[in-house]
Amino acid sequence: MTLDREIVCLAEELGPALIGRGWLAATAESCTGGGVAYAITEVAGSSAWFDRSFVTYTNEAKQQMLGVSIDSLVRHGAVSEAVVLEMARGALARSDARISVAISGVAGPGGGSEEKPVGTVWFAWAEQGGRQRSLLARFEGDRHQVRQQAIRQALSGLLALLK
Repeated sequence: MTLDREIVCLAEELGPALIGRGWLAATAESCTGGGVAYAITEVAGSSAWFDRSFVTYTNEAKQQMLGVSIDSLVRHGAVSEAVVLEMARGALARSDARISVAISGVAGPGGGSEEKPVGTVWFAWAEQGGRQRSLLARFEGDRHQVRQQAIRQALSGLLALLK
């Protein structure tokens, strides 16, 4: 995977922000396929502030690994605010992390619908203390570009929650 300079800079900035608090981070990824974890672990010494990643591409994996409810998946679909919030909370519950990010979206080229076209990506960030945030993004571009934008947004959101 090739990471653009902005992603590398965001990942490098994340380490000191987490170390300053004595926190570990975790990721729960679907459409990014572990790309956020890859960006983080490209930073030397990231084992001091990054705990683990859950790559849950299927609905079954989201249920088994993160505890996402079948009800949320059936009612809202995997690409939804409800599901990413459950993914972010599940990552915290199943790790030593104090902060997490979850991503689920339609990277393309297929899989989109009128309601959720290609480029639709939901994000959620959560802290152990209960604070959480979600965001719906609509990215333009091909599969690689959508995934890169999602990785960038995931890292930016972690940094924003830490500030």
